[in-house]
Amino acid sequence: MAMDEKGSEAASVRLGFGLELPMIGFGTFPLRGETARRAVESAIALGYRSVDTAMRYRNEDAVGAAVAEARATGTDVLVTTKLATDQVGHEREALLGSLRRLRLSRVDLWLIHWPPGGSAGVGSWRELIRARDDGLVSAIGVSNYSIAQIDRLIESTGTAPDLVQRSWGPNEFDENYLAACAERGIMLCAHSPLRTTPLDHPVLVETARRHGRTPAQVILRWDLQHGVAAVPKSAEPARMAENLDVFGFRLADEEMRAIDALAAASVS
Repeated sequence: MAMDEKGSEAASVRLGFGLELPMIGFGTFPLRGETARRAVESAIALGYRSVDTAMRYRNEDAVGAAVAEARATGTDVLVTTKLATDQVGHEREALLGSLRRLRLSRVDLWLIHWPPGGSAGVGSWRELIRARDDGLVSAIGVSNYSIAQIDRLIESTGTAPDLVQRSWGPNEFDENYLAACAERGIMLCAHSPLRTTPLDHPVLVETARRHGRTPAQVILRWDLQHGVAAVPKSAEPARMAENLDVFGFRLADEEMRAIDALAAASVS
């Protein structure tokens, strides 16, 4: 779990170049248009300070409108967006397009959305490094990458991603992947953290009952205690608030182990 300098639980983690990433951010896929703008506005009003989008979500303009309104009133919101794989070879132009739609002069966190053609995408990774060095982005990373693909980037450039984002929930728990990220100093962030594990699973339901919480809150709490950031999505303000309210309780070690074990049970 991320800790602050006093050893207390922290709501954010420091990435490269001093970027403070909130441990719980707001995911926006597949929201679009006015629905996306209103959802992001609601999320920011509820206390979210990180919003996750991507070129292929086709909602960067809506996200940008909501973030611009928040920043105009003095509320700082971290923005993550992602390079679409069909823009390989045109990375700088793609980034400038994202910046324009997002109404930003710099993106906080820029990721390669998928390994291009199944490869590590070393050429694209060099362009992300260049964009960071040029001050167009603050931190860089990848999404949906294997450890072998990440190692290829590191071996080729000497630069590790600040963050890797992937589908991650109890049914997808991979202790080796988590450990490999930690060994390389890479932050792991869960996208779709509530989608791949049934919320009515008895282990989650019983754990939630003991803590007076919901199964969704238990999953997000489980992420946090593994040191994993998460970007859950909801268009409903009540659910948004619920997803953000996961810092007031703690799972016991035996509860963590029981939730970890759901991955093995899901493939048996």
